[in-house]
Amino acid sequence: MIGAILAMALAAAAPGPATAEVTAPGPQGPLAGTAIDAGPGAPVVLIVPGSGPTDRDGNNPLGVTAAPYRLLAEALAARGISSVRIDKRGMFGSKAAVADANAVTVSDYSADVHAWVAAIRARSGVPCVWLIGHSEGGLVVLQSAQSAEGICGVVTLAAAGRPLGDVMRDQFRANPANAPILEPALAAIESLEYGNRVDPADLPPALLSVFAPQVQGFLIDLFAWDPRQLSASSPVPLLIVQGDRDIQIGVSDAEGLKAAAPEARLAVLPGVTHVLKLATAPGFAGSLATYSDPSLPVAPGVVDAVADFVTGKAAP
Repeated sequence: MIGAILAMALAAAAPGPATAEVTAPGPQGPLAGTAIDAGPGAPVVLIVPGSGPTDRDGNNPLGVTAAPYRLLAEALAARGISSVRIDKRGMFGSKAAVADANAVTVSDYSADVHAWVAAIRARSGVPCVWLIGHSEGGLVVLQSAQSAEGICGVVTLAAAGRPLGDVMRDQFRANPANAPILEPALAAIESLEYGNRVDPADLPPALLSVFAPQVQGFLIDLFAWDPRQLSASSPVPLLIVQGDRDIQIGVSDAEGLKAAAPEARLAVLPGVTHVLKLATAPGFAGSLATYSDPSLPVAPGVVDAVADFVTGKAAP
């Protein structure tokens, strides 16, 4: 009995993986992130955030407090995988990297990914880094991997499988409450797809935050990318992970990425929401509840799919 108690006490006192604040060079100042070191020789993943003001933990001031990136990083460390999760240029810890966080393009974010890859390789000595992109970050890592030096492979989590304009049209149409603003929303999307900015005076107040003048340049660039083309031309191994309870991105998006890259691996995970957690109840509300609950772990299927892919254990 004493031996068992002592063993439990030692296990409880055992230090976890080392965590450190890290930086990479940005355009005008440093890019910032958090590293978790799983030990010598461990593979390293770089976790690239989704859209808007989403921080390195996967939270944003618009109501998402689920911390999915932090929880994923910690779960991967328990599987022997190191990680670096990052703040985007101009935001949070990376605020000094650019003067205007909205004056960016997908290629700018890709340049930052390559800066991180170089910094991670220099810091850890690994020959290459695995890229994990969530939501909009999936597009970023697919674009980044087109120049594959130092990149082992790519994982997309809940990433669109079509141009963003098509995704946004479906999102607006899916909610009956959007009926009064649907026509101007669709018109704004079409204008931006053609590279034309939208006059805020032509937008109802409910759409001013979505199509704010300061983000329209980024949206024009974003709408021009087709992730299927990037998936098809990926020179590195690709894993596509998608939950079937995602209220923002559908399983058909993941299937579109897979169809464009037949050699990619596809994991469709039952019950998993956009923030990589198991829905708490049936229906829309059960999925939405996971966005604000940091006590819920990342779904085990997500951790298994990523860890097995990175460590080479996934079936062909």
